This record gives sequence, structure tokens and C-alpha cells, in this order.
Amino acid sequence: MMIKMRVNGKSHELDIQPGESLNLILREHLGLTGTKKGCDSGGCGACTVILNGRAVYSCMTYGPKADGGDLLTIEGLSKDGELDTIQRSFAELYAFQCGFCTPGFIMATKALLDSNPQPSDAEIREALVGNLCRCTGYTKIMEAVRGVSKKGG
Repeated sequence: MMIKMRVNGKSHELDIQPGESLNLILREHLGLTGTKKGCDSGGCGACTVILNGRAVYSCMTYGPKADGGDLLTIEGLSKDGELDTIQRSFAELYAFQCGFCTPGFIMATKALLDSNPQPSDAEIREALVGNLCRCTGYTKIMEAVRGVSKKGG
């Protein structure tokens, strides 16, 4: 089946199978491997992307759901070779170790701050609850999100 969608500001028309996940489409059809394939069951958040302004698990979103949609992936955050403020905050505050979960955390943070530029700690925790990290212990991740929200996103 044919679908059309905008990914990181660029229009795409793709011939996909109806059961293909958005994660598979991004990684295999478009070569965008920044969106990770983790648990493949919506339990880790490593595959988080923003579809039509909302954070979604790309492993649990079928490709046809993105037809006509506007999608933002980790590759679409940086502009002209400059890291986005969220990416910069995660780097400056050492909010990652192995980095596998980082794209998902950054995209979940982006969705949060787009809708709520000054979230409370409880709101940050709620927005990130579906993202798992086995390395950092979350303290640095919370600091990075707080750091960006104080800077005005």
C-alpha cells in the first residue's frame, strides 16, 4: 500500500506492507536509524518519535496510521549542524551513558516541552514514564529536562 508522510520536514511517498511498524519504515525504508528498535513491544520507549505533535512508540504504530502525517525523529532535531537545545542539555549534563535510550528520551522531552515549556518534576516524570534506561538512574535525565525547561526550550 502507498502512504504519504512528512518526515523531518521532507515529503515521502512509500510503498509499504500494511502490518509494517513505523519503526521498521523509518529504519529500513528511510534509513533513519537514530530511532532505536528496543523491546519491539512498547515497553522501553527507545523508539519514541513525534507524530502529529504527540510522542508515540514507533514500534507499536502501524505505518498506515502515519499516512498523511507529520513525523519528527531524532535526526530532525538538529539544524544546520547545531544540536537542538534538548540534545545539548543531555550532552552538557551527561544525561546518558551507553546512549541507546537517549533518542527516545529526547523525543519524549521534545513532545513534553512543546506542549508544556515549564513542567513540574511530576509532569516530567509522567511524560518520561514509558522510557527506560538501564544505565543512568534517571537523575541526570531529570536534570537535563529541567535545564532545558529553565532555558525556555
